[in-house]
Amino acid sequence: MVKTIEYDPNRTARIALLHYSDGEKRYIVAPHGLKVGQHVVSGKGAAPEVGNTLFLSELPFGTIIHNIELRPGQGAKMARSAGSYAQFLSREGKFAIIKLPSGETRMILQTCKATIGMVSNQDHSLEQSGKAGRSRWLGRRPRTRGVAMNPVDHPMGGGEGRASGGHPRSRKGLPAKGYKTRAKQKKSNKYIIERRKK
Repeated sequence: MVKTIEYDPNRTARIALLHYSDGEKRYIVAPHGLKVGQHVVSGKGAAPEVGNTLFLSELPFGTIIHNIELRPGQGAKMARSAGSYAQFLSREGKFAIIKLPSGETRMILQTCKATIGMVSNQDHSLEQSGKAGRSRWLGRRPRTRGVAMNPVDHPMGGGEGRASGGHPRSRKGLPAKGYKTRAKQKKSNKYIIERRKK
């Protein structure tokens, strides 16, 4: 049973405190629309309702899901931030085909679990801090732009007057803004049907 829905300073979504029938208490990432007093079920034979966790083999087509496992029993890895969700498209052999929040379509084993619904606090992306002080409360310290540094400190530093900085790079010299970091020989590439949108 859902006892409370609480704020968690370490994540963008809300969390829900569950009281199990055997007396155990545990937190989950709260889906949008979950109410206090509601009962949620996990495992085989659970109804496809908001908050319930099912195997991908039991999901109806077109279901909106979050908290998706990549390997059976590994625990939720994908679609866990505020307002994010994936869509269950179809089945193909022992795999389920899922469209992820990034726009990527990939195959995941049907023995993996996922939770029904969308993650709570979907208005998080619309929040404005309003002042630098609020960012400091959240532990974010000021950032100096690389362009404003000296050449010894950053690849984009130096130059006479207000130089633009040349090619955008990190402090270590790795290209930023569109540089592909995923390994070409990565084993899981065969499970990706459609890449994420550029």
